[in-house]
Amino acid sequence: MAKAVLGVIGGSGVYDLPGMEDVREEHIASPWGEPSDALRFGRIGQTQIVFLPRHGRGHKVSPSDINYRANIDAMKRAGVTDIVSLSACGSFREALHPGLFVLVDQFVDRTHKRESSFFGKGCVAHVSMAHPVGSALQARLAAAAEAEGIAHVKNGTYVCMEGPQFSSYAESVTYKNLGYDVIGMTNMPEAKLAREAEITYATVAMVTDYDCWHDGHDAVDVAAVVKVLRANAENAARLVARMARDFPTEREPCPNGSHNALEVAIITAPEARDPELMGKLDAVAGRVLQG
Repeated sequence: MAKAVLGVIGGSGVYDLPGMEDVREEHIASPWGEPSDALRFGRIGQTQIVFLPRHGRGHKVSPSDINYRANIDAMKRAGVTDIVSLSACGSFREALHPGLFVLVDQFVDRTHKRESSFFGKGCVAHVSMAHPVGSALQARLAAAAEAEGIAHVKNGTYVCMEGPQFSSYAESVTYKNLGYDVIGMTNMPEAKLAREAEITYATVAMVTDYDCWHDGHDAVDVAAVVKVLRANAENAARLVARMARDFPTEREPCPNGSHNALEVAIITAPEARDPELMGKLDAVAGRVLQG
């Protein structure tokens, strides 16, 4: 198997990853456009880390304007095999309180303005999203959270809204009644694209608020969210550092098949594939296109 490289995508409030050593930065060119920021390379212990702030340093890119394809493609070109997504979220359950980390295992995509696939006209592929989160990677996160005494729950459904506005009360109540656990603005199509790139993906959804369904709490606003974000960011750094201590040196096969998700996904005949698109897919799908 390939060398294991841990990618970390930092969401709101997480613009750096304290604890990294031998740090260097590199702008990775992508045929899909500009990533959110330069990639930061380093290590924690013996584990190689590649960090990317999803919104750019200074939080200058909104959820709808993030170039998710460029971000994932750049990670793939950097050799990343596994991605931990650190993401702020709102909660639809009383028990999922601000400050709690939810290690989600399912997503519902309610976005509508974003490019959600590397494939399309010229080469069609259909990857399975039945189990979008790498269960072994999720288990490593849970073990690290337990070891660090970080309050967390394993499993949950994350609904991704378009944003950048927060939910209306009607939307919030609807999502709660549908049984979703948390809401955010960024994990779709990020998880889909990671799957297409055969990168194992897991999310740490860091609860900042109760959205606006909860009668006992004020409607969510930026000031309230930022206050919780600071504490969440500190715990997120501890969580990643702990997990990195015991991370494998070689990539492990994913029980949910993310390491070979493209194996039977591409349906377009070789002779019908668009050469220009094939060139752009060199990193994402090179393993199967060259095989």
